[in-house]
Amino acid sequence: MTKVKICGLSRAEDIDAANRALPDYVGFVFAPSRRRVDLRTAAMLKANLDLRIKTVGVFVNEDADAVAQIYKNSLIDLVQLHGDEDEEYIRRLKGSCGCTVIKSVGIGDSLPALPPEKDSLIDYLIFDTISSTAHRGGAGRAFDWGILKHYREKPYFLAGGLSQANVADAISLLSPFCVDVSSGVETDGLKDAGKISKFVNLVKGSEFRV
Repeated sequence: MTKVKICGLSRAEDIDAANRALPDYVGFVFAPSRRRVDLRTAAMLKANLDLRIKTVGVFVNEDADAVAQIYKNSLIDLVQLHGDEDEEYIRRLKGSCGCTVIKSVGIGDSLPALPPEKDSLIDYLIFDTISSTAHRGGAGRAFDWGILKHYREKPYFLAGGLSQANVADAISLLSPFCVDVSSGVETDGLKDAGKISKFVNLVKGSEFRV
């Protein structure tokens, strides 16, 4: 069954909503963003999160040793990289802390060159929409999912413009490992507990199991 990630949690209320809805993952953004959290806030959020939910730290070109230390401090369970991090960076990161790595791939009008499959240390990809103002994803709109219809090389997270209105269609077409939502479960820029619940229930509903 497709898993669910709610990204960009930053408040105690967001954690309460996640604990009720029980997505598989939640994301803490450590990169520049209106959803960015500092280490103290992340620690508070993680301490109050249901143990069944895994935390993903989102980084953009952060020093590998700094990322490894955050992982070693048990603030996050997986690392999501949205910058220019290459295989050497990932090798150094994994050598330091052994973390699971999700690497972003921005999608425009076609599937770009992907990280090499042979000997790659990347565990998952995350496909997100790029735009003139959101080169690293986070555009809040969907790309043409048909671009990924025949992609099977590596399990991936699907992001970009997902909401309760379209997530069932995305799962039916692509059967991704995980769907990743942020703005699609917000109201006026803040996480909406009702939308989170509806989104998670839609994905986990038996009619969409694959």
